[in-house]
Amino acid sequence: MSLPSRLAVALLGASSLVVACGASSSTPAPEASTQARPAAVATAAPAVESYGYEIIKSHPHDPASFTQGLTIADGQLYEGTGLHGQSSLKRVDLQTGAALQRIELDSKYFGEGIAVVGDRIVQLTYQTGVGFVYDRKTFAKLKEFTYSGEGWGLTYDGQRLIMSDGSDTLRFWNPETQEEIGRLRVRDGDRAIERINELEYVDGALYANIWQEDRIARIDPKTGVVTAWIDMSNLLTATERSRGVDVLNGIAHDPKTGNFLITGKLWPWVFEVKFVRRG
Repeated sequence: MSLPSRLAVALLGASSLVVACGASSSTPAPEASTQARPAAVATAAPAVESYGYEIIKSHPHDPASFTQGLTIADGQLYEGTGLHGQSSLKRVDLQTGAALQRIELDSKYFGEGIAVVGDRIVQLTYQTGVGFVYDRKTFAKLKEFTYSGEGWGLTYDGQRLIMSDGSDTLRFWNPETQEEIGRLRVRDGDRAIERINELEYVDGALYANIWQEDRIARIDPKTGVVTAWIDMSNLLTATERSRGVDVLNGIAHDPKTGNFLITGKLWPWVFEVKFVRRG
């Protein structure tokens, strides 16, 4: 995302209390027992895992692409880009970085995240509250829809579209109607995780770029709990960073290899990586 406008939202907790009923009023109350009760055992939350990465290969990436969404479907790489007057949806040749297929958005739209849903592609826009549904094969626009707030990242879990808006909250949409069906706040312990950006759903886990951070959060989409942090720092050299690149943004999983494709806005490379557990 290019601009932060976020509200920090307190996380709600829930607890339950079970109360045992005493005897009837006609029965004398027993004397208090002097025997010590066993202490309650606290259950520690699972530790948040830490990962680094191993670069498998570096692929060329169009350095003019302000990457807002990245995903692979049936071996095809799709990319959504942003900026007014430069926003697009592309099918990209991973080996060369060239666009094999492309559609431009009207200059009033700032393109955002994308998701493949069967034979369609869904794309968000930033602050106009308008999304598009395209035919995946022809890129013909099939539908426009509206939503409240900002659009940032988008992915599909096989049943629902999952959308981020730059806050600490994920929204769940019906993939056919794009109607909102739920929300979930994301947290690491008692800390809200804001600025959630590009998303990728893989094997029951949600991977998320955090705007302006060189790390990826792995999130449990059932609970909103961060289960791992993946350190992606130093992918670019100091010289490459000095050439006006923007932030890390772009996660695509290749189910054929198990590897992830990682890039950023205006980056010269798409990095094919494996995540490596630390500790």
